[in-house]
Amino acid sequence: MLFKIQNPKSKIQNLRRLISALVIAFAFVLFTFNFSQAATAAAKHYTELQLPPLPEIKLPKYERFVLQNGMVVYLMEDHELPLVGGTALVRTGSRLEPADKVGLADFTGEVMRTGGTKKHSADELNELLEQRAASVETGIGDTSGSASFEALTEDLETVFGLFTEVLREPVFAQEKLDLAKTQEKGSIARRNDNPNSIAIREFRKLIYGKDSPYARTTEYATLDKISREDLLKFYQQYFYPNNIILGIIGDFDAKKMRSLIQAKLGDWKPNPNLAKPNLPQVSQANTSGVFFVNQPQLTQSNIYIGHLGGKLDSVDYPALDVVNGVLNGFGGRLFNEVRSRQGLAYSVYGQWSPRYDYPGVFIAGGQTRSQTTVQFVKSLQAEIKRLQTQRVTPQELAFAKESTLNSFVFNFEDPNQTISRLMRYEYYSYPNDFLFRYQKAVAATTTADVQRVARKYLKPENLVTLVVGNQTAIQPPLTQLATQVTPIDVTIPPAQPQAKN
Repeated sequence: MLFKIQNPKSKIQNLRRLISALVIAFAFVLFTFNFSQAATAAAKHYTELQLPPLPEIKLPKYERFVLQNGMVVYLMEDHELPLVGGTALVRTGSRLEPADKVGLADFTGEVMRTGGTKKHSADELNELLEQRAASVETGIGDTSGSASFEALTEDLETVFGLFTEVLREPVFAQEKLDLAKTQEKGSIARRNDNPNSIAIREFRKLIYGKDSPYARTTEYATLDKISREDLLKFYQQYFYPNNIILGIIGDFDAKKMRSLIQAKLGDWKPNPNLAKPNLPQVSQANTSGVFFVNQPQLTQSNIYIGHLGGKLDSVDYPALDVVNGVLNGFGGRLFNEVRSRQGLAYSVYGQWSPRYDYPGVFIAGGQTRSQTTVQFVKSLQAEIKRLQTQRVTPQELAFAKESTLNSFVFNFEDPNQTISRLMRYEYYSYPNDFLFRYQKAVAATTTADVQRVARKYLKPENLVTLVVGNQTAIQPPLTQLATQVTPIDVTIPPAQPQAKN
């Protein structure tokens, strides 16, 4: 056997390393022991913890001005990182599209970006942005449209120029519309794959009505009716500077940013005849009832119960948000009763969910085993009624208010949240201190307020119940909830064959 002779110097180095390691290990053990003793001695029950009051929240400095063409602009400097981002809010939305062309607004928002501009094709636009690790995105949702950009400070002028091109000069390339339609057809074909997606979609139809702009869905037939000319017409109806709020935040000089905005957007002609659109009327389509979607493959039921709700500008919204705190979260009534005591669901919730300019919904629900479906629904109904008949305890009120007020600070985690909130408030004609008014009202909410708004706004007699589950496995049957259970057919209407030229 051969032995390798080790250099004496190496032996000394190894010995030093070993001694150092032993010293560090001993110090770590000693520190851990002392820390453990101190932690044990200082440990307190969570109810004994004294937490400092929440710090006062102050808005970052910002600037607001209006261009001569009517565009409203918000600027907020933030020099923490060499980045600049901006968003343009456009007063439009899918709720304004024709009923026989559902999907038009979504396609307009998508192809506006993917179809390129008069100066740059889609591929050229993508390449220019990728070279600078920048982005320009557009889209149109239910109640608004948007265009946004992100760029390094050094690329701001170039990227902002591309952003304004997309905003002002989209060409809506036919091949990109065709691609968007193909992708949407794939989404339609898969829309019944997820039971929770079925439940969300069908519940909105039950509350708002299947033909309501807040609930209707894209179908193969509506896709076939949408042309490139429709996209152009929809764009030309709403995209004007006096119909836009622009917000920019990041690492820039406000004076230079003003000049850049003026150079790129100042000559955009407004529409002097722009009229405020009439918003769709909203009423509850089904004032009660139990509805069912049969999905034989499921081993659990997806359940929604609820009714039409209200708007954010209601004087009682802060108290209703405290009601949400009483119902939800660890320590909330639904968690304690339905999840912990009865063991009916891992996840359960109840939420008053208002909207800015149209009524939202009150919705409660969760998922439970097929065999406990009826018990789960009855438990939700019982807790909703208990809010009206049994006043919340001081401990429940304190828990709900503290959780609500503690989460309030997360509305201001970064300046982006602040500027987007200011823009939304202006978009929907809310006061810019709306959130702070809400904060004060939550802090002032009493147990009497909670019971008062629960009695006023929660309507057990108008609850609509939707179950998506396995009909044969749900025992006892849903007829224990109502004598009549209405089935819902979610079969996807087939595409019509294309006419030959």
